[in-house]
Amino acid sequence: MTIAKTIVLFVLAAVAEIGGAWLVWQSVREGRDWWWAGLGFLALGLYGFAATLQPDAHFGRILAAYGGVFVAGSLAWGMAFDGFRPDRWDIAGSAICLVGVAVIMFSPRNAG
Repeated sequence: MTIAKTIVLFVLAAVAEIGGAWLVWQSVREGRDWWWAGLGFLALGLYGFAATLQPDAHFGRILAAYGGVFVAGSLAWGMAFDGFRPDRWDIAGSAICLVGVAVIMFSPRNAG
């Protein structure tokens, strides 16, 4: 259950952060209405809250691992919403990042 909860929270955090940043980008760079940026700010706040719900209590570990999720999630978001097509190096790099996430989050640790 802890692994599933960790993954779900990382996905929620990625959608909130990447989606929030994308909404701000759309407002500032693509000329969308100001309220797109406002929604982006709300989503970015949700991202900050989602990270606090992780079962692991170590801020540095959570944010370091989330960085790998962010890399892969950003490429996926670009594909879904901006027509971005990653090349083999983008895919290889994001796969390496996700392996790093698994090592950081799910490796056995000594208690204490």
